[in-house]
Amino acid sequence: MTPASKLPGYSTGEVARMLGLSESRVRRWVSSGFVDPRRGAKGEMSFSFQDLVVLKAAKGLSEADISTRRVRRALEALRQELPAGRSLATVRIGAEGDHVVVREGDEIWEPESGQRLLDFEVAELAERAAPLAPATLARAGAIEGMTAEDWFELGCDLEATAAAEAMEAYRKVLALAPDHADANLNLGRLLHEAGAIEDAERHYRAASEASPSDATAAFNLGVALQDLGRQADAVEAYTRAIASDPGYADAYFNLADLYEQLGKEAMAIQNLKIYRTLTRG
Repeated sequence: MTPASKLPGYSTGEVARMLGLSESRVRRWVSSGFVDPRRGAKGEMSFSFQDLVVLKAAKGLSEADISTRRVRRALEALRQELPAGRSLATVRIGAEGDHVVVREGDEIWEPESGQRLLDFEVAELAERAAPLAPATLARAGAIEGMTAEDWFELGCDLEATAAAEAMEAYRKVLALAPDHADANLNLGRLLHEAGAIEDAERHYRAASEASPSDATAAFNLGVALQDLGRQADAVEAYTRAIASDPGYADAYFNLADLYEQLGKEAMAIQNLKIYRTLTRG
């Protein structure tokens, strides 16, 4: 059994209503090992958004009359392939041939499965869960002893359903641990997506300073600086991203664009060639 956790989540009743299931079915799937929700002090189940994704997949598998053993095997593979510590809002779960396919952007995973069963966007599920986000955040605020990591985990879970509440959770992290690189990075990304580029730049810079070898922090800082028209600073940030990760193709592409804007054609061509080499095929 999962140890008691302070983190709030979705109750059994809320999960049942969102997925169109009975509470007994949800409890039965937990007992069968389909998901392993957090437990409260009194043993009550508290589901994360990732648990919702897995349970929705379980519903599709079960409705196709797949055996419990095969469903459990497919869901275990799916759970392992879902992006850890990242928003699930852009994930799509579908099928190709006899394989379940998980897509995020240009990346594709094929967790083990046996049927053409799943075809839903996580964003659709996120819309159903979104109205519950303020209450989830409020419950967390009433819990004594929430640590920076507790708030960070909650922020990651809320990203898929409610950006505003996720940002508030990340701000709670930074109130406790101002140098938390991942919280600064995630908050910066959400602010950037919301158009608050100067605020995003500040958090990207904090993330980069806290974790100098983090190529993503440096790259995101470069994007923000480029959006702010600070071309020379953006070049420096992209260069640091490449120093940390020489295979960071997008950094070369953006550098090529910047050098072209700056009239440095040779540098632009050089970086574009590297980008094409890295992305060939």
